[in-house]
Amino acid sequence: MRYESEHIEYKSKFTDDIYKEVIAFANTDGGEICLGVDDSGNLVGIEDVDETYTRLTNGIRDAIHPDVTMFVRYILEDGKAIRIEIGEGSSKPYYLKSKGLKPAGVYVRQGASSVQASPEQIRHMIKESDGDDFEGARCLEQELTFKAAKTVFGHYGVEFNDEKYRALGITKNDIYTNLALLLSDQCPHTTKVAVYKDEFCTEFRDSKEFGGSVLKQFEESINYLALCNKTVSTIKGVLRTDKQDYPDEAIREALLNAIVHRDYSFSGSIIINVNDNKLEFISLGGLLPGLSVEDIRIGISQPRNKNLAEVFHRLHLIESYGTGIRRIFRLYEKCALKPSIETTPNAFKIVLPNMNSDDALNEDSSSKSDERISTVTPQMNKVLDYLAEHGEMNEDDLQSLLGVKKTRAYMVARQMKEDGLIDIVGRGGTKKYRTAK
Repeated sequence: MRYESEHIEYKSKFTDDIYKEVIAFANTDGGEICLGVDDSGNLVGIEDVDETYTRLTNGIRDAIHPDVTMFVRYILEDGKAIRIEIGEGSSKPYYLKSKGLKPAGVYVRQGASSVQASPEQIRHMIKESDGDDFEGARCLEQELTFKAAKTVFGHYGVEFNDEKYRALGITKNDIYTNLALLLSDQCPHTTKVAVYKDEFCTEFRDSKEFGGSVLKQFEESINYLALCNKTVSTIKGVLRTDKQDYPDEAIREALLNAIVHRDYSFSGSIIINVNDNKLEFISLGGLLPGLSVEDIRIGISQPRNKNLAEVFHRLHLIESYGTGIRRIFRLYEKCALKPSIETTPNAFKIVLPNMNSDDALNEDSSSKSDERISTVTPQMNKVLDYLAEHGEMNEDDLQSLLGVKKTRAYMVARQMKEDGLIDIVGRGGTKKYRTAK
């Protein structure tokens, strides 16, 4: 009499449960199943060995994924039983096709029993088989949808179908990879934007969290940050220059860098902090070994997520690897304050200074000349454009131009006078408005 153990399983007759046993042995250290033997190790035999053998071999081939047949050997015992020898597989985890790559379909050997694997065990097996390449590893979640990704791909005129899945690395042997998870509507990672009242980022003004496909997160984050990017007008003589707090392209490149190069093996979010002085982009994952801040500033790039970078490249969202950081610094060439980069072993932060902040203007010697800074409203812009063309205007011209009554026109003119945008000459019916000298 023999007993079942970590490496031996007895089955008196063929049932579909045998596939779980094969999976468990292949996912652990291998073992053997004796079909036609009862739980006490006694030979009871199989009624129709040939039919059972055919069902068994076909079933193991068809019911288990990935293909485990190369690790399985069948031995007939006295024409009455079948001994199935299973070696440890090299493409773990193996699972029931009908259940998918999740605990309900993945089994491991635990003592003399075959039990469902935990999510942690499944992740560990995937990492052992696929290596540390997160985006190329098989995804634990296989029920994915790509509604947002299809919309974005269609917007940029790029096909998104099964053939593209394989070419881009979204699938591997018809199994979704973690790259698929990042592009899917079920992506668990998010982007958080927080707007603060103070420079120490402690008092909230507003906050948003964007989820779903990283392509959707990029578009929604860009649109929200555009609302936070104010425009200030500089008046010098009759010339008005409008300047945003942050170059749109710098925001775009910093966000793309955070999305494309972050370490998605961490579960945290990309963090974007906004206050009156700066924009901070913080992503998980420090620099790859061998790279320094100086390296990436001069354009050296080693993408952590090569396939994800290729997706953004095909959509023409990034031009080529390594140019984004360089472009950000070039956009700040004429600004007294420059972007800064901070890294830790597990995080990367790039800071964009507000070009219109007091610190930036005080540092810029050119701003200490005869330039005047004021927030110019659309109505004020109309007045300045009119004066630039006609030289002066009266009260009737002002009311007609703005389409407002006398009181409102007076308030606009008074504010523009206080801001140093216009001069008011004369009083009453002879009053004239002219561009400030």
